Amino acid sequence: MSTIEKSVTVDVPVRTAYDQWTQFESFPKFMDGVQEVRQLDDKRLHWKATIAGITREWDAEIVDQTPDERITWRAVDGTTNAGTVSFAATDAATSRVTLRLEFEPEGIVEKAGDVLHLVDHRVTRDLERFKDFIEAQNGATGAWRGEVSPADHTGPRP
Repeated sequence: MSTIEKSVTVDVPVRTAYDQWTQFESFPKFMDGVQEVRQLDDKRLHWKATIAGITREWDAEIVDQTPDERITWRAVDGTTNAGTVSFAATDAATSRVTLRLEFEPEGIVEKAGDVLHLVDHRVTRDLERFKDFIEAQNGATGAWRGEVSPADHTGPRP
């Protein structure tokens, strides 16, 4: 399993950064390779993305979500991945967004890409594009302020 952790400072309040991140279907606007994210319900998402030239689809479950603090997910099928995006106010108008991603490269192409740190660079660029996106919006395009407790998830990965 590989782990990447990257942060970016955005010139918006923490609530704005968090609210925008809850708009999962907007991810293709700033995440390279993400073709589609469909929100199935409050806790489940369907992803379609191109990884190292290979199109992959998977479902993910949000296992912990606390407004203005964090969103933690795990894949429940398909591409093995899990992670947390956390939010922290640096002052009233600026916040820090930190993404921690754990993933299992599949096949020779993805394993080679992992060795070459291609996913690491992609995550850095995606966070920079998120910064540009949210700062240009001058506000979030929507928000979901609900909570998901770790005790709410449907069980261990099959």
